Amino acid sequence: MRKPVLSLIIILFVISFSYLDSAAQEKARVVIKLATLAPRTSAESMEEFRTLVKQQTNNEVSFKVYYGGIQGDEDDMLRKIRFKQLQGAALTGHGLGMVVPEVRVTELPYLFWNYEEVEYVRSKLEGTMNELFEKKGFIVLGWGEAGFVYSFSKVPITSIEIARKQKWWLWDDDPVAKALYDSLGISPVSLSLTDVLTSLSTKMIDTAGITPYGAVVLRWHKRFKYMNEYPVMNVIGAIIITTDAWNKISPENRKIIKNIIDDHFKGISKSQRKTNAQSMKVLKEGGISIVRADLESKEAQFVLEASEKTREALVGKLYSRELLDRTISLLNEYRAKHPESGIMRIE
Repeated sequence: MRKPVLSLIIILFVISFSYLDSAAQEKARVVIKLATLAPRTSAESMEEFRTLVKQQTNNEVSFKVYYGGIQGDEDDMLRKIRFKQLQGAALTGHGLGMVVPEVRVTELPYLFWNYEEVEYVRSKLEGTMNELFEKKGFIVLGWGEAGFVYSFSKVPITSIEIARKQKWWLWDDDPVAKALYDSLGISPVSLSLTDVLTSLSTKMIDTAGITPYGAVVLRWHKRFKYMNEYPVMNVIGAIIITTDAWNKISPENRKIIKNIIDDHFKGISKSQRKTNAQSMKVLKEGGISIVRADLESKEAQFVLEASEKTREALVGKLYSRELLDRTISLLNEYRAKHPESGIMRIE
């Protein structure tokens, strides 16, 4: 429960590029300044991307990346883009939603059960989302994901009554998570990502949503004992740059960059899924117990009903009725074609 966790981003973006040496940047005709919350240590694979862009554009274009949130959080990044201090950023759904609210429609809680459903629906909506970003003055260089978020707790949450007794973390009043908590009758505690670990220690909160990898790298898993198997939501992410910056690049080199990114992004999501799977082993070895999901149970039905109320509450606020109906229709379409589709089980 929650929203993209700044950490997920950290994870997910992975989609960070690397600093070019100053001499190379001076020679480049176009320098694109990007910011990301991802640490530089997570961007090893981006060295290849940076090198390919430099080589294939004959050093016309270079990317200068500010890692680890040194340009601030996603709100700060977008503000600096407006003031032309940056030309782009790697963002999660939280930041992307501040530009195009409609993008949050595929981050609705308890919507997807597995990665195949995510891929099917998002691939069908990608063209629409790209157009919406272009209308706001941005080009989406590539889409990615951080994986599924799960609810971590200090006690096994097996009923809505138990859930309501917990102190849930809400990331900076995120509208999607807030709507879900309202539907569940839960009053969360709004905190920034950086305050979560301390707040777990001081018992200000005792329950939070995050990906398995995020739980490990942020060391939150040491404060929890249980993880619910039912995935809360799948975190979306993307790298965007301003149309003005994109238009400074020659048409030929724009095509080259898009081709490099398309090839590069093919493996990003799969790599992230593998990382989450590996992190799950760390969690279990560290003593985290899995609370199994049962879609036939009364509690699961209650959650599904709350999920539907959440979607309805956000119509006209984040997205249109038409876009929500289209999203649900695509999901139902996939499930009709794949009756075996179900909750991704944690082994």
